[in-house]
Amino acid sequence: MEVISCNKVVKQFHNFTALDQVSLSVKKGSILGLLGPNGAGKTTLIRIINNITMPDSGEVLFEGEPLVKEKLANIGYLPEERGLYKKMKVGEQSLYLAQLKGVPLSVAKKRLKEWFEKFELELWWDKKVEQLSKGMAQKVQFITTVLHNPSLLILDEPFTGFDPVNVQLIRDEILKMRDSGHSIILSTHNMASVEELCDHIVLLDRAKVIEEGKLEEIRRSHGKSEFEFYYRGAQEYNLSQLSTSVLSQRQEAIEGGYRAVVELHSGTSHSELLQRAASKLEIISFREIIPKMEDIFIKLISKPKNDAKE
Repeated sequence: MEVISCNKVVKQFHNFTALDQVSLSVKKGSILGLLGPNGAGKTTLIRIINNITMPDSGEVLFEGEPLVKEKLANIGYLPEERGLYKKMKVGEQSLYLAQLKGVPLSVAKKRLKEWFEKFELELWWDKKVEQLSKGMAQKVQFITTVLHNPSLLILDEPFTGFDPVNVQLIRDEILKMRDSGHSIILSTHNMASVEELCDHIVLLDRAKVIEEGKLEEIRRSHGKSEFEFYYRGAQEYNLSQLSTSVLSQRQEAIEGGYRAVVELHSGTSHSELLQRAASKLEIISFREIIPKMEDIFIKLISKPKNDAKE
């Protein structure tokens, strides 16, 4: 089931087009990576999903029905620009925000106690927000974003300012929420987080969708049928002698052997080459080289405008 669907959304500000026929959908229990350079339209789309602004045309559906204000309680939004009231006490503010999302006071107290213990914040309950470090304040805001158990979570750069330990803590919680059936839109420039967390991606550039689909399928589609061999031998071996499927080869000596990167002709299988190489050489390791999302991002964003997908 699609929890959120945006269909041909258009938004203009005076003579500037922020979104041009943008469509995406997020299925139940999945994480969508919403990617793009600064100014691509990501924030505008997030604001439309949250009913902060309205599209000029197109539609946004929540669980198959028009997204009206009454359904916004089913959405949790963690903006990139954090917004806690600095002079309020941490516990007081957390309870206030929970009740704004419709969580009864007694339930909010119980849930907050559990979250604060998990995030090691219990000693800060009666402290003012301004006394918190940036990382602690961000943990509080993450908690208040998810406390009402929303069907859809929108997380805009959720790892900014966290040390590696707390990054892993937040990642683990995001994955737990996905596995328990929550749907998540993750907007970030951290491509390592995209590869670790996302099932699907939508890449925006210049207000348009220029790439979309399952993460692994996109990574493989941008590959060049390259494979990496590590092998031992008395000397370098020309792997192209083993199979006509080899298009090119480059290699280097390493400690204890050689590293070779072989590109195969498009559409050919690597199994024959691997089998023949194993009969001639001591293969230490073998793997397909799949491009990283960071490389794909840079390649697609660097394309001339006329090359972008319509």
